[in-house]
Amino acid sequence: MRSPSESAFAPDADPVAYSAHALHDAARDWPQTNCYVDLWIEAIHARGLPPEAMLGFTATLDFEGDQFTFFKPPLEDIETLYGFVVHELSLYDDIADHISEQCERGRLAMIETDAFHLPDTRGVSYRLEHSKTTIGVNRIDPVARSVDYFHNEGYFRAEGADFDGLMAFGSQEGRQKLPPYAEIVKASFAPLDDKAMRECARALLARHLSRRPAQNPIDAFASRLPELIERVAAREPEFFHKFAFNSLRQLGANFELLGAGLAWLGVSDEFASEIEACREISGSAKSFQFLLARAVVRRKTVGLEAPLATLGDAYARLFDGLTRRGGALRLAS
Repeated sequence: MRSPSESAFAPDADPVAYSAHALHDAARDWPQTNCYVDLWIEAIHARGLPPEAMLGFTATLDFEGDQFTFFKPPLEDIETLYGFVVHELSLYDDIADHISEQCERGRLAMIETDAFHLPDTRGVSYRLEHSKTTIGVNRIDPVARSVDYFHNEGYFRAEGADFDGLMAFGSQEGRQKLPPYAEIVKASFAPLDDKAMRECARALLARHLSRRPAQNPIDAFASRLPELIERVAAREPEFFHKFAFNSLRQLGANFELLGAGLAWLGVSDEFASEIEACREISGSAKSFQFLLARAVVRRKTVGLEAPLATLGDAYARLFDGLTRRGGALRLAS
């Protein structure tokens, strides 16, 4: 067994005293977004850098037919803004050995794992159900059987049997034979300074605006919703939560983050009307979850048309405003 690593991607992070970024404040509509984005927010924050700078990519959210985009920051944006380079980590031996090697080099190991073994999901998945998620391992102590990791809205520790479950791949008999997907995050270059980061973030937003969906994704969702309601209604009651996570949570959380990115990026009240449209989409998506739950029980879409139209109109206003500012965004960069 390896000794505990002395280095870490975020050396000062402490699971007991850790303070999450404001993007994960409990008072927000969506304190959690999805595991990958949440992980990046906290990993960047733990390095003393502003995660808001990367959020221009949220302009590209689309409806994918059965879900809204599981939105993720492009790795090229991460590298350009913060100097973090990401590579796949091949797991061909014990996971603990691989992660120890990377942590000793001051890298973050991002690994897909089972939330069944994650104490921070207590009351949701922890020792209740198996579900795929991604964590960022910052420290590992194979001797003490403990691992410190970023996940969702914070920084946590798993020990003992939970450590064993997270590391359950390798040569020992009884372990799973298919390795999980893993990446390493290397701080290869210096991050941009504040002025350069803001200029770069404006340019990235302009680029992502040019890549947004051709059709309003909320209108596309509305046209498909009757069929989706029938599909969800035919499943066990718990299935609704999976559907809501992949539809309304991704929609609402995405645009709450876009609003935060615009607030960080703008000068004075530059994006005031667009930020308000983001808030409307975020809050309305949260409220719509309750309407949708009742619609699934009744197998009827009556009463859903007006709130969906309101959501679609807010999206249109948002991108009308951002499109008008596209030239200024490019010039400012």
